[in-house]
Amino acid sequence: MIDLLTNLFSDYTLRTVALGSALLGITAGSLGGFALLRRQSLLGDAISHAALPGIAIAFLLTGSKAPLVLILGAGIAGWIGAALISVVTTQTRIKYDSALGIMLSVFFGFGLVLLTYIQRQPDANQAGLNSFLFGQAAALIEQDVFLIFVIGSVVILLIALFWKEFKLLSFDSDFLGTLGYPIRTLDYLLTTLFVVAIVIGLQTVGVVLMSAMIIAPAAAARQWTDRLGLMIFLAGIFGAFSGVGGALTSSLIPALPTGPTIVLIVSAIVLISLLFAPNRGLVFRRVRDWQAGKRLRVDAVLVDLYTLASQHSSAEYPHSERVLDVMSSISGPAHQTLKVLKDLDLAIPIDSTHWSLTPEGVLRAERVIERQFGGDS
Repeated sequence: MIDLLTNLFSDYTLRTVALGSALLGITAGSLGGFALLRRQSLLGDAISHAALPGIAIAFLLTGSKAPLVLILGAGIAGWIGAALISVVTTQTRIKYDSALGIMLSVFFGFGLVLLTYIQRQPDANQAGLNSFLFGQAAALIEQDVFLIFVIGSVVILLIALFWKEFKLLSFDSDFLGTLGYPIRTLDYLLTTLFVVAIVIGLQTVGVVLMSAMIIAPAAAARQWTDRLGLMIFLAGIFGAFSGVGGALTSSLIPALPTGPTIVLIVSAIVLISLLFAPNRGLVFRRVRDWQAGKRLRVDAVLVDLYTLASQHSSAEYPHSERVLDVMSSISGPAHQTLKVLKDLDLAIPIDSTHWSLTPEGVLRAERVIERQFGGDS
């Protein structure tokens, strides 16, 4: 581990790839929170696939593979794809998910046709363009990282400047309109930021996997908090961690591509969040359900004992387990619940089959009955 951390700071390629991937993760993760809340999870997928023909057209027009040129072409194509989705959904009867599928397949198919055409050209200048399909993070250089840093900083700055507007747009766009804000303009601005965040990540994780970098960190962060600010912050942290983790992991295993490794790590973060997040994690939810069921069983048997004893001279009059088994509204025998009542000092066994309430058990049963029936009176 020490050697790995040492290489992270001393090895030029590893340091460059890790830093670029971390910056991409912060930018994409921060924006992904808004896409998740607006139920536009597949928008990133459509934009990233729509960017592919833009890369090919930019190369055909300029003959250059300079990152800025290709990013500009990808950005224009991605924005056109997003705008067309908006036009189709507002001007026709085609639903949003259908429009996403149409644009994704049409643009991606057109991009593959253009890439095939370019690859058949006699010159060798076109080599490497197909790496945009799955990314080629190992090819990042300092200029690429600086470009990601500058563009990502602009994206984060705009999120901060329009925080209130984007927040209202995500939760209640109708209310935002009643306040006099231009909803469509803000929607286009947020979509443009999506496009920018996606195109700067194409060289790192590629067209096919970029949508995961938008949604997965936000989906993981959503499991841990109900506050938007903390959610966006956590999404950026998860994105950065997956970027650095993917770079380090791919450096340890020969021929392991960095882009897919980053996506696998962020997917693992999502899985861990789904299982173990305190608020929404499946494991903690199952534990809470079990505890709630246990409390219900305890209260039910406690009330049954009290009800039976109330028919006699003393509230601590003992009764048989078999009677409780028949009387209980909770499925299963009452023996295990009676043992829990004993551990809580709410009931005591008189003999092998009969149980009686303790004074504390009587008070607890009276409180349960008052809570259950007092609000109905």
